Amino acid sequence: MTTEEEREFDDLLLLLKETRGFDFTGYKRNTLIRRIVRRLEALKLRDYGEYRDLLELEPEEFTRLFDSLLINVTSFFRDAAAWQRLRETVIPALLDQQPANRPLRVWSAGCATGEEPYTIAMVLAEELGIDAFRDRVKIYGTDLDEKALHAARTGVYTERSLADVPIDLRETYFEPVGDGFAFRRDLRRQLIFGRNDLTHDAPISRVDLLLARNTLMYFNTEMQLNIIRRFHFALSDLGFLFLGKAEMLLNHSDRFEPVDLRMRVFRKIRPAGHGSRTPWTVTGAAADLASRLPALASVALASGPVAQIVIDVSGHLALANSKAEALFGLNPRDVGRPFQDLEVSYRPIELRSIIEQARQDLRPVELPEVIWHRAGASDAGVFDVSVIPLLASGNLVGIGIHFYEVTRYRKLRDELEQANRQLEQAYEELQSLNEELETTNEELQSTNEELETTNEELQSTNEELETMNEELQSTNDELQHINDALTTRTIELDDANRFVSSVVRSLGDAVVVLNDDLRVIVWSSGAEELWGVRGDEAVGETLAALDIGLPLDSLTPRLRAALANGSDSLEQMEGLVIDAVNRRGRPAPLTVHLSHLRTEHDTVIGLIMIMNVLDPGPPVDR
Repeated sequence: MTTEEEREFDDLLLLLKETRGFDFTGYKRNTLIRRIVRRLEALKLRDYGEYRDLLELEPEEFTRLFDSLLINVTSFFRDAAAWQRLRETVIPALLDQQPANRPLRVWSAGCATGEEPYTIAMVLAEELGIDAFRDRVKIYGTDLDEKALHAARTGVYTERSLADVPIDLRETYFEPVGDGFAFRRDLRRQLIFGRNDLTHDAPISRVDLLLARNTLMYFNTEMQLNIIRRFHFALSDLGFLFLGKAEMLLNHSDRFEPVDLRMRVFRKIRPAGHGSRTPWTVTGAAADLASRLPALASVALASGPVAQIVIDVSGHLALANSKAEALFGLNPRDVGRPFQDLEVSYRPIELRSIIEQARQDLRPVELPEVIWHRAGASDAGVFDVSVIPLLASGNLVGIGIHFYEVTRYRKLRDELEQANRQLEQAYEELQSLNEELETTNEELQSTNEELETTNEELQSTNEELETMNEELQSTNDELQHINDALTTRTIELDDANRFVSSVVRSLGDAVVVLNDDLRVIVWSSGAEELWGVRGDEAVGETLAALDIGLPLDSLTPRLRAALANGSDSLEQMEGLVIDAVNRRGRPAPLTVHLSHLRTEHDTVIGLIMIMNVLDPGPPVDR
């Protein structure tokens, strides 16, 4: 690479850092060059300068570049022999050196889509038991890639992804959901996923087991040294470090000792002189320093970055550092007040019952991811709350409450996609290239399988569409046939209705058909004209309920008698003349003729009442 090309390449890395927050200066340079050259070849560009211009014009290219630079290759129980060794030696040793009630913290650095954290979760749950796992274990999974972290938080995997998980573990720890399997919800709470840049961000502290498999190999020697120092700080005394098969700790014998070199398992070396319960050795000239220790301890507590509150055994507020005072609105006058009277005792979370639990059990209580919607704040805060019994000579002297703010891990979900692991080799370029080629082969194989699966699915979908098309065509033909039949029946029905209407009009001036309850079935147009009541208003109503000019009080009993007594009543009413009033309020003498409405079996089911208007004259009583 020429000097000009080196300068353009550095400018490109600077662009990634300034515009997207990705700092690749600590990554292996040769690997970055190979990855970026692939993008240049795919886009048919000549140099880094042209590619830099393209990134400025087409921001979506950043996503494709990061997908090329950061490859997520992981699986459950990857390198099964190494996991078996971890299960047989490291986990028992780790549990033996910890008190039975002490929390167990695990950090999976570079966790990608979460297979590794869920693997260690299953291993620890099998060793501890489900209940103890829920009470003691906290697993932190971190990565740079927000897209991969989203998949890890979801915790849903396909059957192919779970191929390396033993059947008994799959049935115990995964539940079928949709097209995949989800990690058990009650255990999922013990896993926390968040973004962490190993090159810049502070490490997770007090970790008992740290898994960073095939992560260091992406970085150059200088950056690896810095990360190893961070790992050493993160681990608790005698904590374990589990690396990938392509990684070694050849120059860090002062910090780690090998437990199983072939499986890349290491242990943190306890610092010289560590283990004494006295934090300071006071002799000779150091006596003056010892006299200042209480003041130093007080200042250290007050200025600590974590909000801390101390309650005495009587339940009164004893101490609150500056962070707690600012966060919860406390002031020196609150010291000595009953804790239950303070707002912090129930907001952001009910602490009084938790404090009582810690007081009775004499063991810490962890409350992860407590969400607090503070007044006046635009976003909610998220805290990990620890309630810890304070013991002196085995006696309870108070309760300490720590509020660890973890809001930024929740907010980082909306950041741009960032660099993930690359499959590189550990310390020599040849090893790095071999690892990359092996990974590329896996990717190509996976891609080929996906393409084959997609092709089969498309073929199946095409066949289903053809079948559905034929079914739809057949259904369309049937519907057309039914439509033709309905059209014919409609025409016939219209003809029949016209004929019936003609017959009804021919019977008399007004024709009304009643059922056996004297409800209107047919109301002719002549009846509409005579009484001023539309057919849709009359049909369904009883004749007595209609406001028309018929003398219904005297007519209704005769109609009921005609229904009940048969032909005799009809003969009595033959030629009946009644005085009525038409819709205009004028007298309208009518002759009424009744006939029975019969079924095909000669059963009477109603009456046909035919009314003809006579010329107005003197009323006649019959």
